[in-house]
Amino acid sequence: MQEASRVLENSPADPSIANNHFRSKLSFETDPSDVYHDTTNKVSGVVVVDARTPDAYARGHVPGAINMPHRAIDSFTTASLPRDKVYVTYCDGVFCNASTKAAAKLTALGFKVKEMLDGMEGWSKEGYPVEETVMKMTIPAPQ
Repeated sequence: MQEASRVLENSPADPSIANNHFRSKLSFETDPSDVYHDTTNKVSGVVVVDARTPDAYARGHVPGAINMPHRAIDSFTTASLPRDKVYVTYCDGVFCNASTKAAAKLTALGFKVKEMLDGMEGWSKEGYPVEETVMKMTIPAPQ
């Protein structure tokens, strides 16, 4: 006897309903390939946001990304950000939700946002360049 299909336990949606679902899903997310295309070609209208800590950002980030740790996002820290851009948030990868937290805070403040799937993990797996920022340590002068 042939085993019953687990894939077909639930019937697939009607194609028009499925199309609406998948189009809607794409309005919330993008992938490293699309972000790479836009950053490499200097496409205007998109700002890439690294939602991780400054230390994580310094160790390696998407070239051109701004560092905006999700815990620091509020109306004061975003006051100078242009409202006519789409902000693409990312974090470490599938086991990190800093990009989701940043996206939630930014959208609550009225910004248009998408999340980059798989974060830095996905970016690195694709072999895209990573930019590092040298952290300068300030040592107090001897007294």
